[in-house]
Amino acid sequence: MTAEILMQTYAAAVPAVLGYIVWLLKRQKRDRDANGRGTMLLLRVQLMEYHDKYMAKGKIPSYAYQNFVEMYQAYHELGGNGMITKMYKEIQDLHLADKKGGQHGE
Repeated sequence: MTAEILMQTYAAAVPAVLGYIVWLLKRQKRDRDANGRGTMLLLRVQLMEYHDKYMAKGKIPSYAYQNFVEMYQAYHELGGNGMITKMYKEIQDLHLADKKGGQHGE
């Protein structure tokens, strides 16, 4: 009799526990997705600011170029692309011209 009660308890508890675990995992995924999206948007704003600033100057210091590249890589890994990829290529060309021209950063 005791074993039967235990089996009934387990039979009722296991689906409830599994349901709760699934709910938690879905919630964590939703939060992760929202954090990733927010991070991607912040990176895009910063990349656009860097692009506009250094394209207007016609040169980019090496530390700013390195920051831009690392931010772009993180942005790209989060799924970002499009116009920022075009800006990335323009910054690459600017940086290469900067090195060849012997100009120095700020």
